[in-house]
Amino acid sequence: MSLPVPYAITRREDGVLIEWEEGGHVALYPARQLRLTCACAECVDEMSGRGLLESAAVPPDVRPVSLELVGTYGLRVRWSDGHGTGIYTFERLRAVCPCDRCGAERSGEPA
Repeated sequence: MSLPVPYAITRREDGVLIEWEEGGHVALYPARQLRLTCACAECVDEMSGRGLLESAAVPPDVRPVSLELVGTYGLRVRWSDGHGTGIYTFERLRAVCPCDRCGAERSGEPA
């Protein structure tokens, strides 16, 4: 199985829009939700895996300021709250894809 690589990535004020397949599978990753899932060493304890980021510390109106590809495996997002050290791997983004089709597949419902 090959690793997922997006066809297109678009920064929006309300989040990150990823087109996984040309003309098809598209998902909007809401900004605050994505920011809260950052897995960098500032946000998650490296030894225990315990989350360190307090949700109250992330503004409700946080937004992506810039996007940067990291090799062919991930995306670095610079956030309006000043954070920007996390790498969101395409594999992880695809695994938590918020589109209806992926949600149905994860829950075992027909798409």
